[in-house]
Amino acid sequence: MKHEPTVFVVDDDPAVRRFLHGLISSVNLRVELFDSAHSFLDGHVPETPGCLLLDIRMPGMSGLELQKELATRKIDLPIVFLTGHGDVQIAVSAMKAGAYDFVEKPFNNELLLDVLQKAVVEGLTAERSRSEKAEIDQRVALLTQRELEVMKMVVAGETNKGIARQLGISERTVENHRGKVMSKTQARSLAQLVKMLS
Repeated sequence: MKHEPTVFVVDDDPAVRRFLHGLISSVNLRVELFDSAHSFLDGHVPETPGCLLLDIRMPGMSGLELQKELATRKIDLPIVFLTGHGDVQIAVSAMKAGAYDFVEKPFNNELLLDVLQKAVVEGLTAERSRSEKAEIDQRVALLTQRELEVMKMVVAGETNKGIARQLGISERTVENHRGKVMSKTQARSLAQLVKMLS
């Protein structure tokens, strides 16, 4: 099931959440609101692409702590931090830890929307890459141990003759294994196989 790209807003201030909901919805982006880091962790569906608009300073778990928790859980959403005037140093730390961007309060609406739209595209691209990789991993898992050995040697640039010699099998058998590797991985060429596995 495909999930619609979403901007997840995590801010403890109800007025800010209401304002951001109206602003982000005005450019036809789907928005979900959370009043704390914990409520986001409890309610977020990991397969949903998009980005996270996160207040740095919140009671309980701060925005930076949520960023660390998401990294631990391997939830890879681009994070845009909302920061107060005194938080620039904290925001720099957040960027070093992998945040997508930060926007200072009071923010320019157009600037914020521009950053969010780019972050959503980034999130979609990352999600697409993850699902392509998962699909490739599933195909590679269909290979026998011998096919896997042959595939690794083929990708490393070894010839059929060289593979046959190293594995103690005939060139014909190597060709059969190569054919099965190409078929099971659905690679149309050696170049595509190499790209899939890189």
